[in-house]
Amino acid sequence: MTEQFKKGDKVEWNTAQGKTIGKIVKKLTSPTDVKGHHVAASEDNPEYLVESDNTGNQAAHKPDALRKIEE
Repeated sequence: MTEQFKKGDKVEWNTAQGKTIGKIVKKLTSPTDVKGHHVAASEDNPEYLVESDNTGNQAAHKPDALRKIEE
């Protein structure tokens, strides 16, 4: 089963530069655009808006790409 996250959860994900750590900003459950990229999120296939601790940049990721970490 895919892990559920909530706002403020600390997570990590892989990027081209390596692992990135940040936090969940919000759960996306409807189609939207994030920084010019279309995100096909839905109730059945949610994605999460995350913010990088290093850069402050935000991006949407599927739950399978994220891993919750303890602070």
